[in-house]
Amino acid sequence: MCATCGCEQKADHGHDHGHGHAHGHDDAHGVTVRLEEGILARNDAFATRNRAWFRERSILALNLVSSPGSGKTTLLSRTIRDLRDRLPISVIEGDQETSRDADRIRAAGAPAVQVNTGTACHLDAHQVEHALADLRPASHSCVVIENVGNLICPSMFDLGEERRILVASVTEGEDKPIKYPHMFRSADQIVLNKIDLLPHVPFDMDSFMNFVRQVNPDAAVLPVSATRGDGLAVWYDWILSFSRRPASV
Repeated sequence: MCATCGCEQKADHGHDHGHGHAHGHDDAHGVTVRLEEGILARNDAFATRNRAWFRERSILALNLVSSPGSGKTTLLSRTIRDLRDRLPISVIEGDQETSRDADRIRAAGAPAVQVNTGTACHLDAHQVEHALADLRPASHSCVVIENVGNLICPSMFDLGEERRILVASVTEGEDKPIKYPHMFRSADQIVLNKIDLLPHVPFDMDSFMNFVRQVNPDAAVLPVSATRGDGLAVWYDWILSFSRRPASV
């Protein structure tokens, strides 16, 4: 059970055992808080171990997060194809079901391990540790963790990555930063995808940028089109600049 978000959560039995309403409510609240703290503390311990593992091997680890349909798999597939001669990339692919995205990543030329989370709405650091044992990435390479499409739960789970990349898209509307502030606040870099569709969708770029600055004034915003190629040279330079130096302490 994930107490932080309710995924895989069993039915609440707080009122089924003959307790008074207030007593049952207080107990349930206290248990939920303790469960949340325990789950996150356990996850952070695995994340610390993952981070050390990446640093020992000079591997750049990126956690790619987004809502469903943002185009992050398309962006990642094109990145793999375009950088194949400059940077080895391997992928941990997170989805609730199917291996469709992992198949796309392999077709683009990168090794990929699929992690299916079932009813869970995010990857955790322990799953990443297990996936790394199967993936076996080379030293001085890049590992991209493509998280489950969700703008809520992944914001709370450190996976041991060096940078968290949030992929948004113009088709989602400009208000996502203030509707999902925790995710945008946790991002180191925001990639705004599908800008080739700007003439066809009601998206206000100035409003989007203002909303981003309200929740995360330090995050860089990079407008791109993964299909047409706009902005990808800057995106690639950003990845390569991090891959050429030791991970930060």
